[in-house]
Amino acid sequence: MRDIIVLACTVCKRRNYTTTKNKRTTPEKLQIKKYCPFDRQHTVHKETK
Repeated sequence: MRDIIVLACTVCKRRNYTTTKNKRTTPEKLQIKKYCPFDRQHTVHKETK
Protein backbone atom coordinates (compact mmCIF):
# COMPACT_ATOMS: atom_id res chain seq x y z
CA MET A 1 0.00 0.00 0.00
CA ARG A 2 3.01 2.32 0.38
CA ASP A 3 3.97 4.27 -2.73
CA ILE A 4 7.26 5.93 -3.63
CA ILE A 5 6.96 9.71 -3.91
CA VAL A 6 9.40 12.43 -4.97
CA LEU A 7 9.95 15.61 -2.94
CA ALA A 8 10.79 18.85 -4.77
CA CYS A 9 12.10 22.07 -3.25
CA THR A 10 9.64 24.98 -3.35
CA VAL A 11 12.42 27.55 -3.81
CA CYS A 12 14.59 26.10 -6.60
CA LYS A 13 11.99 23.54 -7.89
CA ARG A 14 14.57 20.74 -8.02
CA ARG A 15 13.71 17.19 -7.06
CA ASN A 16 16.03 16.30 -4.18
CA TYR A 17 14.52 13.46 -2.15
CA THR A 18 12.46 10.29 -2.53
CA THR A 19 10.43 8.70 0.24
CA THR A 20 7.39 6.48 0.73
CA LYS A 21 3.97 7.22 2.09
CA ASN A 22 0.75 5.37 2.77
CA LYS A 23 -1.91 6.87 0.50
CA ARG A 24 -4.74 5.40 2.55
CA THR A 25 -3.81 7.26 5.75
CA THR A 26 -2.45 10.47 4.13
CA PRO A 27 -4.30 11.18 0.86
CA GLU A 28 -3.18 14.84 0.75
CA LYS A 29 0.17 15.94 -0.67
CA LEU A 30 3.09 15.70 1.73
CA GLN A 31 5.06 18.78 2.82
CA ILE A 32 8.30 18.37 4.78
CA LYS A 33 10.95 20.90 5.73
CA LYS A 34 14.27 19.43 4.54
CA TYR A 35 17.75 20.60 3.60
CA CYS A 36 18.22 21.70 -0.01
CA PRO A 37 21.87 21.28 -1.09
CA PHE A 38 21.43 23.70 -4.00
CA ASP A 39 20.10 26.54 -1.81
CA ARG A 40 22.27 25.50 1.17
CA GLN A 41 19.39 26.02 3.59
CA HIS A 42 16.34 24.24 4.99
CA THR A 43 13.28 24.79 2.79
CA VAL A 44 9.82 23.28 2.40
CA HIS A 45 9.73 20.29 0.05
CA LYS A 46 6.42 19.25 -1.52
CA GLU A 47 5.34 15.96 -3.03
CA THR A 48 5.44 15.87 -6.84
CA LYS A 49 4.72 13.28 -9.49
